[in-house]
Amino acid sequence: MSRPSTPAPPVADDPLARERSHLAGSRAALRAMREDAESLDIKDVTANWVNAEVLARQIDERIKSLADLSDTPLFFGRLDYLHSPGADQAEGAEGERFYIGRRHVHDHDGDPMVIDWRAPVSQPFYRASKKDPMDIGLRRRFGYTRGDITAYEDEHLSDPAEPSGAAATSKLLQQEIERPRVGPMRDIVATIQPEQDEIVRSGLGGTVCVQGGPGTGKTAVGLHRVAYLLYAHRERLARTGTLVIGPNRSFLHYIEQVLPALGELTVKQATVDDLVAHVEVRGADDAAAAVLKGDARMAEVLRRAVYAHVTMPTEPVMVVRGSRRWRVPAYEVEEIVRELLDRGIRYGAAREALPQRIAHAVLVQMERSGEAPDDRVQDAVARNAAVKAAVKQIWPPVDPAKLVLRLLTDADFLAVHADGVLDEDEQKTILWAKPVRSVKSAKWSAADTVLVDETTDIVERTHSLGHVVLDEAQDLSPMQYRAVGRRCSTGSATVLGDLAQGTTPWATRSWDEALAHLGKSDGVIEELTAGFRVPTDVITYASLLLPHIAPGLTPVASVRENPGFFDLRETSGTAEVVAACEELLRNEGSTGLIAADARVPELTQALTAAGIGFLAPGEETTAETRLTLVPASLAKGLEYDYVVLDEPQAVVDGEPDERTGLRRLYVALTRAVSGLIVTHAAPLPAQLAG
Repeated sequence: MSRPSTPAPPVADDPLARERSHLAGSRAALRAMREDAESLDIKDVTANWVNAEVLARQIDERIKSLADLSDTPLFFGRLDYLHSPGADQAEGAEGERFYIGRRHVHDHDGDPMVIDWRAPVSQPFYRASKKDPMDIGLRRRFGYTRGDITAYEDEHLSDPAEPSGAAATSKLLQQEIERPRVGPMRDIVATIQPEQDEIVRSGLGGTVCVQGGPGTGKTAVGLHRVAYLLYAHRERLARTGTLVIGPNRSFLHYIEQVLPALGELTVKQATVDDLVAHVEVRGADDAAAAVLKGDARMAEVLRRAVYAHVTMPTEPVMVVRGSRRWRVPAYEVEEIVRELLDRGIRYGAAREALPQRIAHAVLVQMERSGEAPDDRVQDAVARNAAVKAAVKQIWPPVDPAKLVLRLLTDADFLAVHADGVLDEDEQKTILWAKPVRSVKSAKWSAADTVLVDETTDIVERTHSLGHVVLDEAQDLSPMQYRAVGRRCSTGSATVLGDLAQGTTPWATRSWDEALAHLGKSDGVIEELTAGFRVPTDVITYASLLLPHIAPGLTPVASVRENPGFFDLRETSGTAEVVAACEELLRNEGSTGLIAADARVPELTQALTAAGIGFLAPGEETTAETRLTLVPASLAKGLEYDYVVLDEPQAVVDGEPDERTGLRRLYVALTRAVSGLIVTHAAPLPAQLAG
């Protein structure tokens, strides 16, 4: 096993200079690791072109993972152990020192200069405390400016004289949490808290559901859990795959750099709509129809409709081979069909098994007559025209999209299969008003595609991944949960969300219910209540809405020492909204102008007239353009250093009902990291009066 890193040679008697020297040495070592990977010659080590392609791709990914991001610290902490860590962690002498960073770096002898934050020996960096020092004498945090060490801060965890608790709050930790945000979401490896670390390092076998209010870091925790699982179970997950599911493309673009920054390049990203894109979405449902189509009861309607295609045989199957005829009576074929139905296997798999089962019945007769048929004979019988004809009649193929289309357009067909599941009014609610000629000409809605996906799974099993992260899960319907659950039926999941931020008519009512629909009823529910992102004054104001939108939920308690900037301003027009944006843009970092969707065109004109450049959600902020105009419907999951929230009542009125509107407002109020200005010409919602 590799030996731990040794300190760089002393540079005068300056601790900061010594740490800078170690950073320079670590960067040089990482550069050498990359050069070694780039110089690999695989011409003589691969048996064929396929192996060569696979190996070349793996080497390319290795080279990319060894990139040194100049503005990103190579290590952010140091641990000085009092004694050698346990044999299950690392070997070495007393008083070993480990630098903790985003990835492992070793020197030319193979000795580590930086330890991966996911390694067991790194865990005390996140978990050790005065109460439980975990054999750590010194924990050092580093402060950086554009990738260079500019400060450090020490905690002597085993020193009883050193203060603990609030008196020992890390200034560098606070600075890192509050550092201005420009560009996409970044990792939080330097600031992971003990309760977050516990979730991050939870095992691959179990599903974890994280309820977390705004600013509690649930998204970051979910992404870092993927990175940890890839570290701890790389071979297994390389075979089975991992997937991050987000609510929309803007959100996925915002988070897409987190895992690559941690050296993980193989995790795929998608929305639920991407997963179920069997047909093109060109239509939309009203709320009542969407809720019913997303109801878990639809799964039973679809199952009945699929298996209704199976009909019991009334005629025997007659197989002719040479001069002999073999007759399988109708009652025997029926027994085979009923046995396949009772086994509960997929419709398509049972249909493929049926000709083989009929052929086996023929082979039994052949053996009884003294013949000695083998597997080739059975396969030939299964392909016999008479057997094929019988299978087509008894167990015909089912096209999932055509079946769903028939259910939604044929009232009699729907009534038969929804009997006892949906009442007459509910059936009328989901029926399309006009007939449709074909699958291609149909104006499918997003909810319809989920029904097609469910039907597809009834026919053929959906491929399961090793681990799936589902973010902003509170907005999924039961049928959408089932669609995600199919993608991890033999794996595990990390479910992330906040019940108070559910803004769909079918929003999740409880996580127990959600896990049941996901097929993970044994999942563990964890709650994060410590707010690291949203300032105290902002989250306190937003929490006035909680009794009206999620009465049983624990309010987020901000742990930020800086209360943040918060202001309520009554305005007379858009000019004052623009002025508020200009005021916040004088600060360092990003600014978001969040408004009801209907207000966006007017604000677009006002900003353009004022000559202020701005971006759409998901577009990357730059030093020149730091303002993003955000429709309230797309604000979820995003964050900005400063936010101007325009017309709260308009945000509420933009939703179909008041509770959903107040939840949308809660989301909009909690996007700010450092400051919030609420502008309004109309009166504020009464619920914000406290």
